[in-house]
Amino acid sequence: MTTPPSSVATAPSANDIPVQDWQGQAIDCGHCPHQVLRAQGGCVPGRACVQDAYARRIDRFFRHHPQRAVEHLRHPYFEVRAIAARYVDPFHLPTLLHDPDETVRLQVALRLPLARLTELITDPHREVRIRVAQRLETDLLPRLLQDPDYEVRVTVARRIAPTWLWKLAHDPDLQVRCVVAQRMAMPALLGLAQDPAPEVRRILAERLPPHLLTPLAQDPDWLVRHAVAGRTSGSTLTRLLLDPEPDVRARAEERQRELGATAVRALSRPPCPQEVLHEPRD
Repeated sequence: MTTPPSSVATAPSANDIPVQDWQGQAIDCGHCPHQVLRAQGGCVPGRACVQDAYARRIDRFFRHHPQRAVEHLRHPYFEVRAIAARYVDPFHLPTLLHDPDETVRLQVALRLPLARLTELITDPHREVRIRVAQRLETDLLPRLLQDPDYEVRVTVARRIAPTWLWKLAHDPDLQVRCVVAQRMAMPALLGLAQDPAPEVRRILAERLPPHLLTPLAQDPDWLVRHAVAGRTSGSTLTRLLLDPEPDVRARAEERQRELGATAVRALSRPPCPQEVLHEPRD
């Protein structure tokens, strides 16, 4: 049998990704600590190789040999450390909490035991903190209410207990306030009626109890008034029948017809049968 060469020249593979190590050099199988695996067919340069710069080939190596992941948590190439973090026992992950590369810490944030996750709350990279906000126990989410990144706060707003949402009611980011408007309960919800963004007020027009919609019937945004027209009644609906915006008037007229049809059905419904009284028998 021919002995495999000690090094593999840089060459395109089937997907045209060069076969080279993370420093751009030809892969040297002669100095690889996994020579035994190669002899057994356990790794193949250009296909499954921990020395390769290409992440998919590194992943294939660890997929077949997950027990080798812990040996590579200090590898100089960040892709190797990040991919090893996917396969290593989670209780080895704390050694990577302060890894210099955010790609590695991101993998840690995805798999770290929840008891240690708070150690990444102040991570310098937003993507890491977003993953923390997605996994953190809900009673610990208030610690991220003041995060400088809007996407972290959006994630918090989606998961935090509703009693904490008032803390984000005046958030500088529109997306955060929209999530708050979608989740906040009455009576706190009514406090968002003065939000400067019509997107927030439109959500209120869909969620507020119908009898509280009157102030929004005069909203400067016609889409807010349109939403009100589809849910209100009485004098508020009468006002919207004269709205300057044709689409609002049309929706108000449609609502009037809906209410009229409902009233007709109620009047035409047969009365409940009354109990028949019988004379007592002797």
